[in-house]
Amino acid sequence: MTVVTAEPAVSTDPTASTDSAASTETRAAREVYRDVLVELLGRDERHVCLDSDTGLFSATAWGDAAPRYLNLGIAEQNLMGVAAGLARSGRVPFVNTMATFAATRALEAVKLDIAWNNLPVRIVATHGGLSAGHLGSTHHALEDLGVMRMLPNMTVLVPADGPATETLVRSCAELPGPVYLRLGRGATPDLAPGAEPVRIGLAQRLRRGTDVTLIATGPHPVLTAVGTAEELARTGIDVAVLNMHTVKPLDREAIVEAATRTRGIVTVEEHWAAGGLGSAVAEVVADLGVACPVRRVAVADRFAAGTGGHRHLLARNGISGAAVTEHVRRLLA
Repeated sequence: MTVVTAEPAVSTDPTASTDSAASTETRAAREVYRDVLVELLGRDERHVCLDSDTGLFSATAWGDAAPRYLNLGIAEQNLMGVAAGLARSGRVPFVNTMATFAATRALEAVKLDIAWNNLPVRIVATHGGLSAGHLGSTHHALEDLGVMRMLPNMTVLVPADGPATETLVRSCAELPGPVYLRLGRGATPDLAPGAEPVRIGLAQRLRRGTDVTLIATGPHPVLTAVGTAEELARTGIDVAVLNMHTVKPLDREAIVEAATRTRGIVTVEEHWAAGGLGSAVAEVVADLGVACPVRRVAVADRFAAGTGGHRHLLARNGISGAAVTEHVRRLLA
């Protein structure tokens, strides 16, 4: 097995876009989540919403469910402790905060209060990856998937668009243990209609192919994978694409099929190369003992310095169609 990290393809164009699979932007996933949650709270009194002053929810949105919306302020560790207590008392808390604060600042409480007790707390983390790029490196979340997938009992979900967000929010509301749901900040295009339905624990097949398999997670990486696969098809390269919206539990069967039926795997993610989707896929391939190269398109082992727009930072840090194409061609050389 070969594991290679993509070197950043630096772009100085602040308008650089990875959105090659769709042309129109729709509502942000966090807004879709908000609207679904308001509906869920109106239907089930077990559900409560704990906020960390994110500004996502207005005082007029809740109606009869208003008493079950609690804004605890910018105190993320306390937020997780309160959520654990409510969950232990029979409630199903949805906790809202930024991804970097959920995965680092509040990690001890997530680990010991929530995961260790296997409590049904839904941690909904916005501003995942580089989507808070306008706030600088302190607000980048490039470690959260690795951190959360290492915690026992934790389900880790990364929807690729608004419809998938709605499906996964509704589905995870009924899961017995803790959930980490990673969302971005701004609106991204919906995937093309007609794809397989999104189901927790099962990879969504977006394209079939026989040469190389692209496995991606998150809105921009998935759109990049689909768009790049379509471009490569025009040159005679047949590429399969899997949307791995569930990072844990990972769809091992889909990875086994990719490793045995195509000539290599390229993972695409908005995360540091260490610990994220690429690492998880490489672990499965290593367990198989098959000679399948795994190459990772991810942020290199350094802080993504500077501020800027989301797409600009993605391109600057190597999350691009050019990086995917380069790895596919190397695998087939």
